[in-house]
Amino acid sequence: MATITIVGLGYVGLPLACLCAQKGHRVYGLDTDRSKVELVNKGESPIDDEYLIDSLKNLKSRIIATTNAAECIPKSEIVIVCVPTPVDRNNLPDLTAVMESASTISKFINHGSLLVIESTIYPGTIEEVILPMLQKQKFNVQKNDLFVAHCPERIDPGNKQFKVNNLPRVVGGITKEATRKAAEFYRSIIDASITEVSNLKTAEATKIMENTFRDVNIAFVNEMAQSFDKAGIDIMEVIQVASTKPFAFMPHYPGAGVGGHCIAQDPYYMIERGKQLGFNHEFLKLARKINNGMPHYTVELLENELNKLKKSVKNAKVGVLGLAYKANVDDIRESPAFEIINILKTKKSDVYVFDPHVKKGSNVKDLDELLNKSDCIILVTDHSEFRDLDLTKLKKNKILIVIDGRNCLDKEKIKSMGINYHGIGRS
Repeated sequence: MATITIVGLGYVGLPLACLCAQKGHRVYGLDTDRSKVELVNKGESPIDDEYLIDSLKNLKSRIIATTNAAECIPKSEIVIVCVPTPVDRNNLPDLTAVMESASTISKFINHGSLLVIESTIYPGTIEEVILPMLQKQKFNVQKNDLFVAHCPERIDPGNKQFKVNNLPRVVGGITKEATRKAAEFYRSIIDASITEVSNLKTAEATKIMENTFRDVNIAFVNEMAQSFDKAGIDIMEVIQVASTKPFAFMPHYPGAGVGGHCIAQDPYYMIERGKQLGFNHEFLKLARKINNGMPHYTVELLENELNKLKKSVKNAKVGVLGLAYKANVDDIRESPAFEIINILKTKKSDVYVFDPHVKKGSNVKDLDELLNKSDCIILVTDHSEFRDLDLTKLKKNKILIVIDGRNCLDKEKIKSMGINYHGIGRS
């Protein structure tokens, strides 16, 4: 069994650390967040995730978390980088965390070790950004004195079917031997196919391709939802029947906005890389524009329904259901809820927020208090607690309008109670 250091104990690194420990490896977790390190060392998860909570409870002392690279990297045969790669306020790739990690690792990693980057990066990042740092420390990766590879992460928070242990993976290395070594390692811990690609850039491009595919298809269905709404067509029914076609159609669903660390950001990595190479990604830019506009569209739906009742969004008491970017997780990264809240506050609405998974961001104690204080609600996150809401509570609390930003509520039942309902592409 190997000694492994996982750099970054977030939504990607922590599940991987747990899996490696479960497979019998000696595991270190390196992170700059001291509070996170302390929790992991106590066997507690800093992330609200059932798998992580159970795993860390059972793996107490088998994962050693630290903020000190010198304590773990020199002892490790394998180092895996799982740090965030966000975009900045101008939507430009921010590789700071990856660069700082690579710089630190290069000073402590042993010759002959395997270094894997799992963080999402644009094609060419390892060769152009990371290798120069390694070369400064006298590593010659072409001669395999350090094996460098990329294995793009595919973690989907909250997905009960596919987790870190059974997700197929793709690996590509600087050399064929690096690819082989990386693939050999992942095959030892993952119960799914491990595909070896011909070169490093192909591996780097894979994750960008996957998430950009999602983004452009969501943008397509968001645009269709707005068009169908004007035509009086329920897009959810259209998607349902279109899905009966056994080929050439894959259902994607409209919503109040696209969130998460990947889909909302990865296209910008390819947009910028294309620009560097002299190519203009017009399609990707348009998809981002459409999806970024959905929070505004959602608030416009509320304004339209208020106008029907001869009311104004100003001073309206609006309850926002959900802060997380997707159902049944506490992950708020790039969540459209924050943009919706900001728009409402700019329009002088009184905003009440509740998320059962993100208590720190809520300004009411529970859903009942939110309903009691609100005249209108906007559902942003389709948590099971909201999907299973006793809809008669809406009537009891004199809710006038429901904007269903995830099309997950029973619109006919809501309308039968005399409450104005509007979803994304359905009314």
